Amino acid sequence: MGKIWLTSDTHFCHNKDFIFNPRGFNDVDTMNTFIKMQWNYLVNPEDDIYLLGDVFLIDDKHGLECLKSLKGKIHIILGNHDSEDRIKLFKTCENVVEITYATKIKSNGFTFILSHYPMLIHNFKDDKPLWNLHGHTHSPDKFSEFYHCYNVALDAHNNRPVELDEIINDIKGVYNEGSNINN
Repeated sequence: MGKIWLTSDTHFCHNKDFIFNPRGFNDVDTMNTFIKMQWNYLVNPEDDIYLLGDVFLIDDKHGLECLKSLKGKIHIILGNHDSEDRIKLFKTCENVVEITYATKIKSNGFTFILSHYPMLIHNFKDDKPLWNLHGHTHSPDKFSEFYHCYNVALDAHNNRPVELDEIINDIKGVYNEGSNINN
């Protein structure tokens, strides 16, 4: 069984400096190359990786090539730039195993709602922590102003995917959350 990874907002081929400059790149080609290199260094073919939207823009042909070059079993959670035409392209990728608008995963006593946008959530009945893992904001901060929201986007993780266990450790470190929490 492989690891579970998450990321968001790859924005492959989005040639606007407001995307690549804050990430530390001088141009979109360097950004594309670095993201693919980091992804394929960390993620193994048997790993599951959840890509929480905004996969590519502007150049769909090259963006599709970037997506096809990535390791892992990719679960795409659709974002605001993932049009119907791009969804058709995602479906041509052998490494894409799921395309949806949101999903839920559980690990180490935590339940995670995965979405592109941050969501206001709270679990009123269960004593297990419920968290929203999201992207979209392009914030360099892992934790947002929204309660129980964690940003998995490249912008908050040095342009690399983040492993689920690292997310859990971050949450426990900041919020001191264990297995019996009702915050």
